[in-house]
Amino acid sequence: MQNVTDRTRNPFGMRPDCGSFVPGYGDANADFHVVGDHPGTHGGVGTGVPFTGEPWSPAFLSALTEGGLIAGVAEGVAPDGTGGDAESEPVRTERTYLSYLHMCVPDGEPTAASYDDMERFFDAELRAIAAHVLLPVGARATEHVLEQYTARAWKTEVDMAALHGEELLGSGWLVLPIRDPAEWEAGDADRLVDALRELRSTDFRRESDLGRFVAGSDPYLVR
Repeated sequence: MQNVTDRTRNPFGMRPDCGSFVPGYGDANADFHVVGDHPGTHGGVGTGVPFTGEPWSPAFLSALTEGGLIAGVAEGVAPDGTGGDAESEPVRTERTYLSYLHMCVPDGEPTAASYDDMERFFDAELRAIAAHVLLPVGARATEHVLEQYTARAWKTEVDMAALHGEELLGSGWLVLPIRDPAEWEAGDADRLVDALRELRSTDFRRESDLGRFVAGSDPYLVR
């Protein structure tokens, strides 16, 4: 199933009940879904695009570019993804989607109740996109993805230094955690680039061919 939309900014028209929010951004038919925490932690308040406008954004976006998940920033846009207007597409995505667990811009740290309320928006987008690979960024996003979308949470310690760039098999998804870029040390960017390149060189798609159950010889691939 393909989503029929060419919108990059908020392609599903999410409208949470808050004063300011950073919606999902990218290809609605993505193979890769990069999942962050919230705008106060992972940026985008000024641009409306996740993971932009932070001191670590140039290194993070560069690693995604070198790893083949995005095509870099648009011409005239700063390396941190800032500089475009409200309608522009400062980060050039193809088959990749960027979003947050908590898309509302919080006043301080979001409460547990606030995360619970935002869950419906995140889960709706995640299931609508049905990307093959989930890439949670930071400990909170990684813990949430492991608990909600895999059967591995009980046997996986959320040690981001150890999990960074490591492939984990979920329930219908492949999960590749990313250490919070604000905490990257020497070698973390290269480690992520190498992991993404290795992943993309393999058959990472989580699909089954049900063509044998229908008439004809064409494949019928489902997630």
